[in-house]
Amino acid sequence: MHTTTSHASENRKRNGEHILINMTYIARNVDLDSGIELTRALEYWRRYFEENGIVSALVISEGYFVQSFQGTRPAISTALHKIFDEHPTIFPNIINIEEIESRQWDGFLIKHLTSSNEDELYALKNFSTGADYNPYLMRSSQIENFLHEIFADQKKL
Repeated sequence: MHTTTSHASENRKRNGEHILINMTYIARNVDLDSGIELTRALEYWRRYFEENGIVSALVISEGYFVQSFQGTRPAISTALHKIFDEHPTIFPNIINIEEIESRQWDGFLIKHLTSSNEDELYALKNFSTGADYNPYLMRSSQIENFLHEIFADQKKL
């Protein structure tokens, strides 16, 4: 008697597809000069994340990116490599990587904080250590709290 068993699920687990990861990074936008270039890049990444089962929350302000994205371990790893390869001048600074039980975001969320008084006061009050908005001066816990506060009404329930 010959028995054949499938090890597809075991192979899948070996690569970490069953583990969800949250990764948060900060970066400075130095290579996307115009609003059109930024819009095209954001649409490209929205589609890429959607096709690969990644959800994201992104805040853009004063040339800085603060982004948290969540997905399977291999999907996050591939996305991170793709970001490094395609946007070497923004060089993301990873501030947090952790395993999570479930995705907290729903889709590809974007908030663009402008130089309006309301957004500026909001960013300075919740995200800054001084008179200037600069995520590089913040602790990782402050950045995580900032993202959760910005997108509190758009989180998965």
